Amino acid sequence: MQQIPVDTAGATLMVAQPPQQKIANQKTQERSVDTRTGEFLMTLDVLFVMNGNAEVVKVTVAESAISGELAMGTQVALTGLVARPWENEFNGQKRHGISFRAIAVTAVDAGGSKNLKAA
Repeated sequence: MQQIPVDTAGATLMVAQPPQQKIANQKTQERSVDTRTGEFLMTLDVLFVMNGNAEVVKVTVAESAISGELAMGTQVALTGLVARPWENEFNGQKRHGISFRAIAVTAVDAGGSKNLKAA
């Protein structure tokens, strides 16, 4: 699957919705698991502000890769953020979009917000 690195240098990143368990099956409430590591996955909505434009994106990250208190409005750094285009067909309808995945999400203090960079 193609992965596109996302450069967060110069962007302000803030938690729009705190981390939540990523669910693989809504009926059974089975949690999503990283197929390589077996670790549970989490999602959080991040407000991505750059050049006067703001967008909320949902980012998936391993549960152990979340550090700091990530309450709404907390500034964060996203390590290794990538975008992945996806497409599927369900009940005869084609759907497509972009998913975002990070290696880690870290709360940063207000003084460090100017230096947010993906590793």
